[in-house]
Amino acid sequence: MSESASEQNLSNLVSFSTDGGKMRELPNNLQAEQNFLGALLLDNDILHRLDVQLRPEHFYDPLHVQIFEAATRLISRAQLANPVTLKTFFHDHTDFGEDGAASYLGDLVDGVISISEAKDYADIVHQTFLRRELVRISDNVIHDAQNPDIEISAQTQIEAAEQHLFTLAEDDTAEQGLKSFDLVLTETINIAEAATKTEGSLSGVSTGLTGLNNLLGGLHKSDLVILAGRPAMGKTALATNIAFHAATTTRTDEKAVPVAFFSLEMSAEQLGTRILAERSGLDTENIRRGRMNDREFLALVESSGQISRAPFFIDDTPALSVSQMASRARRLKRTKGLGLIVVDYLQLLQAQLGTRPENRVQEISNISRSLKSLAKELDVPVLALSQLSRAVEQREDKHPSLSDLRESGSIEQDADVVMFVYREEYYLDKGEPQQKENETQEKYNLRYQLWQERLERAMGRAEIIIAKQRHGPVGTANVSFDGRLTKFSDLAAADRLPDSF
Repeated sequence: MSESASEQNLSNLVSFSTDGGKMRELPNNLQAEQNFLGALLLDNDILHRLDVQLRPEHFYDPLHVQIFEAATRLISRAQLANPVTLKTFFHDHTDFGEDGAASYLGDLVDGVISISEAKDYADIVHQTFLRRELVRISDNVIHDAQNPDIEISAQTQIEAAEQHLFTLAEDDTAEQGLKSFDLVLTETINIAEAATKTEGSLSGVSTGLTGLNNLLGGLHKSDLVILAGRPAMGKTALATNIAFHAATTTRTDEKAVPVAFFSLEMSAEQLGTRILAERSGLDTENIRRGRMNDREFLALVESSGQISRAPFFIDDTPALSVSQMASRARRLKRTKGLGLIVVDYLQLLQAQLGTRPENRVQEISNISRSLKSLAKELDVPVLALSQLSRAVEQREDKHPSLSDLRESGSIEQDADVVMFVYREEYYLDKGEPQQKENETQEKYNLRYQLWQERLERAMGRAEIIIAKQRHGPVGTANVSFDGRLTKFSDLAAADRLPDSF
């Protein structure tokens, strides 16, 4: 073991033989494994000092797997790991040959040239592990393609292969296994520290609405957030506002993140029109019909130029399956990064390719579980819009509740946050009082006046109701809504008019 770390990089990969009688060997570098283990036994601190991220399965030689496991177990207990302490673990092992474990462990230490090159050896070990996994994935893809299952489409096979490759590209972080409690606490403290440094005490992606941020603390990584409401309540408008704010925020201490918006109901152009209306202050209908003067058109062009480079990606493929959506989200995270996924809306997604749900309720359950799994896998919040049942319309009080979630109780079960958007103005505007038979004009006038007063109070206002939150309070955020611009915003304080008034 006298080669330098740079020479180790050449790695003794065995070439694949076309001769059917010769055994094919997976990529490996036993000398790099030996050099790293020897350095580790000389200086146990290199695991933490050099931030080495190796795990037992990264080693090719089964003996090296056992040695690394035993050494790290001792180190984690603040005990010394060296040939003397380790040989007791292997005193009855015959795999070390005639000389035994003590001799082999001693040779590992004696063969180390430089402890400072331990990081290079660790990198080589990890790289050869990744190459072995690539070979295994490739072999599985070839086998599945040559021996197709009639129940599994070729598209499903592609998505499965892409998921394996994504996991590998993310350095297996999707399958981390058990975490020690001290690591969990460290991560929790880091999140809390980040929140203390933001103006709104946010620990997640900002929604752009102060009241909603106060209730949620932002949209948190790995959370499935359901935004539900009846038609015309403004679900898509609110989701678009939140998503585009996340991608473009310039607020103090808020960081813009890449956003993937899967629009199964509206076209990309319709979403673009809404976003332009919100940013330019021009009526969506006037933009769509081209009813603008030169000054307004110039404002539209200027707004377009300001936001055109935002990391905001729209996929308006209709009838998209949840597995196709996941595949595209993984690809975006790998190539551009990803901080938020929005799905508009959940009931328009198809179940995973290759599955055959018995009924619609089972299909929606499959979709909601898949969205929660995707949020955890990609470590980003998933904001999914959902329809509500018509039962809301039959009640005197039209405020929605969790029982109104359409088609499946599993949506409520899988979601970390469930919030509803409700606009009383919509229902009041539709319910103009009519004079009843045998009702005096005086009573009718009084009833009409009360209706007018309620409508005036409700105009331009909306409620975002947090009905469920796993890690925070429930409550209601009152916001402003401008239907012309399809824009939600903070309500102006009673003692302060907006600057543009």
